[in-house]
Amino acid sequence: METPDVQIEPSWKEVLKEEFTKPYFAPLIAFLKQEKAEGQTIYPPGKLIFNAYALTPFDKVKAVLLGQDPYHGYGQAQGLAFSVPQGIATPPSLVNIYKELRDDIGYTIPNHGNLEHWAREGILLLNTVLTVRAGQANSHKGKGWEQFTDATIRAVSERKDKIVFLLWGKPAQTKIPLIDASKHLILTAAHPSPMAQGAFFGCKHFSKTNEYLIQNGIEPIKW
Repeated sequence: METPDVQIEPSWKEVLKEEFTKPYFAPLIAFLKQEKAEGQTIYPPGKLIFNAYALTPFDKVKAVLLGQDPYHGYGQAQGLAFSVPQGIATPPSLVNIYKELRDDIGYTIPNHGNLEHWAREGILLLNTVLTVRAGQANSHKGKGWEQFTDATIRAVSERKDKIVFLLWGKPAQTKIPLIDASKHLILTAAHPSPMAQGAFFGCKHFSKTNEYLIQNGIEPIKW
């Protein structure tokens, strides 16, 4: 496995440079290498672990959408929260996101779950844990990724202005203390998972995001 500091996009590499030398980081990389040495399949593939950072450079970030950890089924994970490659069935949570988009802004629901265009629009689709063992949700929780992604959230909060943070569900909302609410917009809602029994619907976060960006002279997101 390549070391992440080789893969990560240059602007992020600069912003997060101190993280690579912190005590948690070497053990995290050692853990991932050990998983591979033991024959475990890790998702997403190594080259896509930092895909959220690659597709949304630091200076392009307009919004941060937090997920939990990558999809653990074959072919699903592509390093972007909630997103799957074209040709893979749209996951239930994303189906609900699309429904809310339709009801909120008249969005035409696509026949795929690939959100790469969102990433290129400036939405950092960040999972709080960036890898997972195949077939085992949350299997890489507590191994160090949380420190890295917390540093990411903190850096966006401290170094940028007028960012929209979309925090869906209780795990995402635990990150609120990392965000300076005096200079950013924090939007919270239930998780779009069907297990939330529709509590996500009606949040109107997509129109609220664009209203805030426009009010602050920022190009709105083309959802």
